[in-house]
Amino acid sequence: MGMQAALHLLYPPQCISCDAAVTTDFGLCGACWRETPFIVGLVCDRCGLPLPGGEPGETALCDDCMTIARPWGQGRAALLYQDNARRLILALKHGDRLDLARPAGAWLHRAAAPILRPGMLVVPVPLHWSRLFRRRYNQAALLSKAVAGLAGLDHCPDALVRSRNTGTQDGRTRDGRLANLAGAFQVPPRRRRLVEDRDILVVDDVMTSGATFAAATEALHAANARSVCVVALARVAKDG
Repeated sequence: MGMQAALHLLYPPQCISCDAAVTTDFGLCGACWRETPFIVGLVCDRCGLPLPGGEPGETALCDDCMTIARPWGQGRAALLYQDNARRLILALKHGDRLDLARPAGAWLHRAAAPILRPGMLVVPVPLHWSRLFRRRYNQAALLSKAVAGLAGLDHCPDALVRSRNTGTQDGRTRDGRLANLAGAFQVPPRRRRLVEDRDILVVDDVMTSGATFAAATEALHAANARSVCVVALARVAKDG
């Protein structure tokens, strides 16, 4: 009997959401899988929002991305930010569930696959040092490391820094979010050579208005990145 089989006898795999028995490590049971809204089918090419109709390979934009100037090229998301997806992300973000980064990274990698390019540099959205000190880890960096590893791409967790504490974005309008994040990110001088003339994939846990990705993209363009694409673990969808 192999070591992995022996460990499974002692510690049977459990659902990452509810602790029910499952057949593989880091998996979801059937009930939790049905409550986790994975994004499939046709999506907006800029933000990853699911769209009705069409074919999965078709290129289309949602209403927002047809009217809002997005500074990045393409974007994807793995989940809709609701139901069990929201519970899992909050557990990763605030509940010290670092183990969730492994399955979430696989979901992100699958969602990002259509926009990955050879030689891309994978970069997380950074936390301000004061928030990182309190939380002890950056969930976006855990996710970006997992994606980079699965994709065989370079990963740089400090290619971007958050130069000021922007506080929470909760309750702000889209314009308020953009104003709050204006100039908040920078590429530090020691990382400019790594970013320059490079295709970049920016990773975050949740995309709401796109303000965070926009500010991060602008900082990377200011450092002469060749192109920027974005991927979020979950996309907030507007009601209706």
